[in-house]
Amino acid sequence: MKRPIRPEEARLWAHVAATVHPAAGRSHPEAPGDAIPTPAPGRAPGRSAPGRTAVVAKASVTVAAPAASRRKGDPETIEPARKRRIIRGRESLEARIDLHGLDYDGAQATLEAFVRRAWNDGYRACLVITGKGTRGDGVLRRFTPEWLAAPSLRDIVAGISEADRRHGGEGALYVALKRRPRD
Repeated sequence: MKRPIRPEEARLWAHVAATVHPAAGRSHPEAPGDAIPTPAPGRAPGRSAPGRTAVVAKASVTVAAPAASRRKGDPETIEPARKRRIIRGRESLEARIDLHGLDYDGAQATLEAFVRRAWNDGYRACLVITGKGTRGDGVLRRFTPEWLAAPSLRDIVAGISEADRRHGGEGALYVALKRRPRD
């Protein structure tokens, strides 16, 4: 026979459940309307007199919908099939740039010039190496997606995605470029 859930356990679980976010495209499951038995007043938790268990309705957990993972104007993520082709080498990374050693302003200008040059040359996919930073949250790594979403590059960049481990993993990004219009 299973023991009933204690109120402090239910509160702890509600706290944990409130921090969980559903996978993309899924919604939060409905909370069951079960009641949590609690001991009658004046009794120690987990111990109640036979037939004297007060029932308290389970506290409903309201979780705010997670903020959109993409802001308006951010580039889309690369389509899964295209990313798979890049990882497996079926679609080549025609250009690559390493932003290590550059400061914020220099990296932004260099990246924009690089992406424009790659697009003008007709390239469709390139690799941008940002590095991870000293604590895994480097400035270049954090701001590169914003730079690629800038209005000046919005008509060029089709999508971005974290690179596979063999191409740099968390310290690099795949950048998919849109097709150049035929003249």
